[in-house]
Amino acid sequence: MQALRGLAWLLVLQSAGEVLARGLRLPFPGPVVGMMLLLLVLRWRAVREPVSVCADFLLAHLSLLFVPVGVGVMTHLSLVSEYGVRMAVVIVLSTLAGLSVTVLSLHLLRDRSDSTPKEGPDA
Repeated sequence: MQALRGLAWLLVLQSAGEVLARGLRLPFPGPVVGMMLLLLVLRWRAVREPVSVCADFLLAHLSLLFVPVGVGVMTHLSLVSEYGVRMAVVIVLSTLAGLSVTVLSLHLLRDRSDSTPKEGPDA
């Protein structure tokens, strides 16, 4: 029952994000706005616990979500053989770009937190 309640929360927040993104003409996709809403409402225990149970269930069965992708790849093997090298290059480059941005962001944030003056008796 908790997992269903958590799934309901996830669907409601994704739908609200979609409505907000389209209604306010935001430059973000609806699911991203829904994820930001989820981040805000996870402060409440009534939301956090059911979503946690649902997340555990989904993570336990994550491998099932790859079945449709595998079937899609198998049905379009001709496209994969034609564009496979290009797709691999794009995947590798985009992964490296994402990792680089993450590392630079963490370094900037760490340097900023190290340079802030500390207050209190231990400073």
